[in-house]
Amino acid sequence: MNVLITGVAGFIGSHLSEKLLSHGHAVTGIDNFDPFYPREIKQANLLISKQSSNFKFIEADIKNISSVFETEHFDFIVHLAAKAGVRPSIVNPEAYIETNISGTQHLLEWMKKRNFKKLIFASSSSVYGNNRKTPFSESDSVDQPISPYAFTKKACELMNYNYHHLYDISIINLRFFTVYGPRQRPDLAIHKFFDLMTKDLPLQIFGDGNTGRDYTFIDDIVEGINRAVERINLSERKLFEIINLGNSKPVLLKDLVESIETVFGKKAIKKKMPMQEGDVDLTFADISTAKRLLNYDPQIILSEGLMRFKTWYDSK
Repeated sequence: MNVLITGVAGFIGSHLSEKLLSHGHAVTGIDNFDPFYPREIKQANLLISKQSSNFKFIEADIKNISSVFETEHFDFIVHLAAKAGVRPSIVNPEAYIETNISGTQHLLEWMKKRNFKKLIFASSSSVYGNNRKTPFSESDSVDQPISPYAFTKKACELMNYNYHHLYDISIINLRFFTVYGPRQRPDLAIHKFFDLMTKDLPLQIFGDGNTGRDYTFIDDIVEGINRAVERINLSERKLFEIINLGNSKPVLLKDLVESIETVFGKKAIKKKMPMQEGDVDLTFADISTAKRLLNYDPQIILSEGLMRFKTWYDSK
């Protein structure tokens, strides 16, 4: 099949591209090389995909998608493109609204006009905010986001339902939980901690170390996306689903640091910092829906994932 991946040069997009190419799909990728982190990193992410004759890359913004793809046919679209980062979204919410909400609306309008009927959308665990009920279930209320990034993802889920309802587009919204692994964005905790440990610089510990994240290895996330692709392609009925993709094993920040210390074989220098505005206390995925609908079964435990990350990190 012919697939379009938006945000293909990113951490998740580049891994997904390689997975779909390995399954014999033709992949077209679009990315605008948003300057949130260096262009060179994203270009390096695409090196493996570009070795395939079934891969085509176009540098463009999704807000211009209707003029970029005027005649091409796609069997399904995986929409990963978004402005990333919780804390920066508080500083510049307008940019997140423009890219995440308006960009997605442009994509949906283009799909409507071209009669494309299948979409996988990358949502986020951030939509749950500081949900007090654990684990987080897709049936939980997500009406109290605590960052602009989170409310843009929630807004897109609502907009997706509207286009599903009005125009018969099948859509699976995947809520990702703290994805890590090779090529992880340099601003995220595990990558930052590895950088600082390598340089013997202090790790900033926000809060008392008892915040928790449901760290999910990139291979498990990509397998979950691939199974969502299979589900939406095999279904004979119109779908609208919201599905958590996580590991369902939250790790406290202080325990994450200890695990990284084990990987490095040395103690970290720690610098205590106040909690950051917009950060949630805990993420914890209920993955029973993913298991039931996608046969999703994450395999990589944190210790193994950190060792794989270090192997990649040392090879950079």
